[in-house]
Amino acid sequence: MQDIFDGYFYNPSRGNLTLPRVIDELFNYMAEDTERFYDIIVGCDSSSGEEPNFPVAVVILRKGGGGRFFLKKIKYPPSAKKKFFNWKARVLNEVLLSCQLALSLREKIINKAAQLSTDSLNYEFRYIHADVGENGQTKDMIKEVVGLIRGNGFEPKIKPESYVASVVADRYS
Repeated sequence: MQDIFDGYFYNPSRGNLTLPRVIDELFNYMAEDTERFYDIIVGCDSSSGEEPNFPVAVVILRKGGGGRFFLKKIKYPPSAKKKFFNWKARVLNEVLLSCQLALSLREKIINKAAQLSTDSLNYEFRYIHADVGENGQTKDMIKEVVGLIRGNGFEPKIKPESYVASVVADRYS
């Protein structure tokens, strides 16, 4: 069975990278400055066009010193349009894709950290950003989205704090 995250993630500096190369880039970035603290965050957005498009982003932030992102566009065939017939279905799929990527990524990061004996790296991977908020039509979905993210072992961030979904991924939807 093919993993939905097979293929390439885009990074403006490094170009197209496979998921194992994204993991390498995360660790290389942290190794550049081991005195800093890093946050690894996942988020997703979606387009409302004819063909469903879901850019899912992995962001690594160096506290007080910038960051990098890696983006994978998940495209569904036109026949899937019926599956995403309304905005609620798209928002739930955004969160499901974020959770799916975060779970896979967390496992790969743990394995890579064990291989490298990375005691000197200070990082945290606990947040998923969701493109929902108290204002607008998504306010009625907050409990559902928050529960879905927490149920997968991550802490949710919603608008206006969910910049990985509402800014980074949104830019590529």
